[in-house]
Amino acid sequence: MTAEYAKDPRRGNFNTNPMKCPTCQKETTFAENPFRPFCSERCKMIDLGRWAGGDYRVPSEEKPSEEIHRSNGKPEDDD
Repeated sequence: MTAEYAKDPRRGNFNTNPMKCPTCQKETTFAENPFRPFCSERCKMIDLGRWAGGDYRVPSEEKPSEEIHRSNGKPEDDD
């Protein structure tokens, strides 16, 4: 983030404006928070676990690799 971006009055001040932790919704600040945007290391690790566990996914039309392996790489028939 550039200094000009942080000083832009239309964007607010990221250093002093309170924000909510994405994991627990507890109010926290951006400034001097080593775990930002999370309020604590615990919330940061919970979020990482959710990513690793597949709770957060990007939708895709592509088949997962294990489905391709079971079908020998051939598309499944819809008939």
